[in-house]
Amino acid sequence: MFKDKEFGLDDGKTLIKFARENIEHYLKTSQRMEVPSNIKNKYYDKYGVFVTLNEYNAEGNPLRGCIGYIEPVYPLYEVIHRVSISSAVEDYRFNSVTFKDMDNIIIEISILTPPKLIEVMDPKEYFDKIVIGRDGLIAEKGMKRGLLLPQVPIDHGRNWDVETFLKHTCNKTGLSENAWKDKQTKIFSFQAILFEELKPRGEVVRKYLI
Repeated sequence: MFKDKEFGLDDGKTLIKFARENIEHYLKTSQRMEVPSNIKNKYYDKYGVFVTLNEYNAEGNPLRGCIGYIEPVYPLYEVIHRVSISSAVEDYRFNSVTFKDMDNIIIEISILTPPKLIEVMDPKEYFDKIVIGRDGLIAEKGMKRGLLLPQVPIDHGRNWDVETFLKHTCNKTGLSENAWKDKQTKIFSFQAILFEELKPRGEVVRKYLI
């Protein structure tokens, strides 16, 4: 869990601005911008982080790119420096974002707690141990591992229950939707603090889900 005062709104504004400037600099020059010293000096602790790009006012699913690191293996500034660009040009599910596209893109940053294995004797116990809107999920079986962020079951008009969330997480992992019932499938949970632009280059809000 995060501490109450960890990552306030000012942090979110700073990190979103950094991510946007980094993406737009890369799209113009094909080079990552240098990380400002104030960002390096403040955001050096290691966290798992995902950067999500959504189309503003898009109908249906607005997702345009989402890349991140699950585990806290790199400093926060370094992860955002890497994956903000990856989410724009390396998400295989979408065409690369262009500089002009950024006028209609809103940026979301999810800072994650370390994942924890959900231990159950019976898969039905997941229904009591997973909280929609608080927990993100990771499904893992063999070499396959996939993740859905905590906001996925509730964003964009979705109203998933825990079983639906488990099924979608397994599908995202490349497993059958009922793989969560298999004792060889491990399910992990994590939480996140989210920062998001309300419109492109607009106000940033903090979504504290835990």
